[in-house]
Amino acid sequence: MSQFDVYNNPSKATRSTYPYIIDVQSHLISGIATRIVIPLVRLRYFENEKMQGLTPEIEYKGESLLLLTPQISSIPTTALKTPIGSLEHYRREIISALDFAITGI
Repeated sequence: MSQFDVYNNPSKATRSTYPYIIDVQSHLISGIATRIVIPLVRLRYFENEKMQGLTPEIEYKGESLLLLTPQISSIPTTALKTPIGSLEHYRREIISALDFAITGI
């Protein structure tokens, strides 16, 4: 498991709206049974609720998604199967959104 890996949402109930989750946990924290994740939501469901800096727009697999930083949570490592991609190239935007959520800067 690597930071910024993308996984299919393991919840069938919410997968159509929140198709993916992204692992944001540092590789330095690997000995615990959970991972810190943020859901990615299809833009069409939250188009009017974008927040500058907090919910950056991300393009993945040709689709516009929002990183829902306010919905950060943890998930059991066992619920995460094989990663389907990486958003490492959005590292700056993701770290900035987390920083904004915590510090307001």
